[in-house]
Amino acid sequence: MHYFLKADYFIMEDELRQGGYLEVKDGHFGNWRPILPAVEPVIPIIDYGKATIAPGLFDTHIHGVGGADVMDGDTTALHRMAALLPAAGVTRFLPTTLTAGTVELLDCCRKVAELIERPMENAARAEGIFLEGPFFTEKHKGAQNPRYFKAPDYAEVERLQQASGGHIVKVAVAAEYPEAVPFLEKLRQAGIHGALAHTDANFEQADRAMKAGGQIFVHLYNGMSGLHHREPGVVGTYLHSEHAFAELIADGHHVHPAVLAFTAQFKPDRTILITDSMRAGMMPDGEYLLGELAVEVQGGIARTKKDGSLAGSTLQLLDAVKNMVMWTTLDLAAVWRMASLNPARSVGMDGRLGSLRAGKVADFLVLTPDMTLQETWLAGRKIWSAEEKTNANQ
Repeated sequence: MHYFLKADYFIMEDELRQGGYLEVKDGHFGNWRPILPAVEPVIPIIDYGKATIAPGLFDTHIHGVGGADVMDGDTTALHRMAALLPAAGVTRFLPTTLTAGTVELLDCCRKVAELIERPMENAARAEGIFLEGPFFTEKHKGAQNPRYFKAPDYAEVERLQQASGGHIVKVAVAAEYPEAVPFLEKLRQAGIHGALAHTDANFEQADRAMKAGGQIFVHLYNGMSGLHHREPGVVGTYLHSEHAFAELIADGHHVHPAVLAFTAQFKPDRTILITDSMRAGMMPDGEYLLGELAVEVQGGIARTKKDGSLAGSTLQLLDAVKNMVMWTTLDLAAVWRMASLNPARSVGMDGRLGSLRAGKVADFLVLTPDMTLQETWLAGRKIWSAEEKTNANQ
């Protein structure tokens, strides 16, 4: 397919451009042009009027949605997740595991590999696996099951990677383990992106782990030692860093909007918006399971029934973007990068994903002037439409 997109605005990689035309050919973006050149033969123009064209969103930390969870060990659940995510503007995602036993994780990795290698039509694409656990410590366990916590073991990652067909792209670890530094170094040598999470490390421990390869701080402020003026902790390690990335859950519950704002404004090109969504995402309030833990959702906030810990979220990534537009002084293009280009950068996929730059895969969204999602396109093909959904429900 070869066509031009016409709209009032385009969220480009570094700025919001008004008007013009964006070429799409064979599932990839061409150049944006202020004026359409004379072409022969005539190439179709899709005119979206006052709409905004934006890059597809990339959720690099998501456990579940629509009643389905990655840890269900069920291809039906994974298919449901992939099918629902385009309605939230997500075109790419990393199915994310929870702390569990090795046998369960092996099975989960095999199932996700099937989804990656045989993607569904009209669905978001899984781009790899994020292994969140079991290499954590108990003080900041959150909704992870401490029964399965263990020291970092690269041999176990190798087994899981073999089961996944090489699709594990991101692994989290608690930085205070003595084994953390050599473990992260081995991940980096293998081309796997290291992350720090559910950790009570001090600044020195976290700094060593970060320099060894732990370049992604998982759901910053949550599940880690906080910032103190005499002990910077894991949070301070990120704020002091130059090149690390930090995930933020921008729902206003996990992190106060003011803290979200100053963190994002301090390092906008290193901030990643995630959902950390569990199976209650896109579902009503009620009782759910997150792994083996009972969770109650009230007012969209998920907490474990045992101790009231926050248990993931029900946030949708497009809503996280809208929240950050409200809560920060950053422009729309800068905020949008946090949910598209920055996530792709954090896992080394920005060469083909994350923006409307020429040569990249043509994942894009069509938004109304009030930022309501109208259409979702993946690789140059429409996979979701609000109008078609409305018609189907009538």
